[in-house]
Amino acid sequence: MQSPTASPNYVGLVKFLIQPFLESPKTLSVDCEISPTLKRAWIRIAFESTDKGKVFGRGGRNIQAIRTVIAAAAELAGQSVYLDIYGSNAPGRDGMSFDEDREERSPAPKTRDRLADGPRPIVKPRTR
Repeated sequence: MQSPTASPNYVGLVKFLIQPFLESPKTLSVDCEISPTLKRAWIRIAFESTDKGKVFGRGGRNIQAIRTVIAAAAELAGQSVYLDIYGSNAPGRDGMSFDEDREERSPAPKTRDRLADGPRPIVKPRTR
C-alpha cells in the first residue's frame, strides 16, 4: 500500500495506457503537474490528430477507460486528477475531469437572471 504522500507515476501510466493506440508512439507528449497542497494532479497529453479516433474509441470508451485507471491510481494516493487532451474539440477541460468540480473550471453559460428583473408577479388562475 502506498503512503498518502507519494504520488503515482502519472506520466509512465499514461504512456503505458495510450501508446498502444498510436501509430507513432513517439509523438505522444505527456506533461504532469502535481499540487501537493490541493492534492490534485493535472495531466496534459498531446498526440497526432490522426490517432484521435483510436485513442478516444467508439463513443469515447477507450479514453473513459484510461481516465478510470488514472482516477483509481490517484484515489489510492488521496488525490484528484484532471486530464487535458490538446487538439481535442472538447471545450476546455469539460468532460475531461475525474471529479465533479467542473463549475470551478468552466462556468455554465450565463442565463437571464430572473432576480435582476425583480420578483416575478404571482399569476392567479381565473375563476368564473
